[in-house]
Amino acid sequence: MTPRGKKFIGTILMLLFVLFYILLVAGLAPRILGSQNKLAELAFYVVAGLAWIVPLMPLVKWMEKRPE
Repeated sequence: MTPRGKKFIGTILMLLFVLFYILLVAGLAPRILGSQNKLAELAFYVVAGLAWIVPLMPLVKWMEKRPE
């Protein structure tokens, strides 16, 4: 597969994953946080805001891999 094709497919997959992740976090946040204080909310959203990167790293590595 060409690098351009990999990047196109990877970009579409990333957008779909991030959309799913946003909906998941937005749906789970009220259940997890309940009536927590503002510091707990801040910590939750900082962790949730950075956690989406981890599952996408293999996809990014695949996108950047040169064809053999």
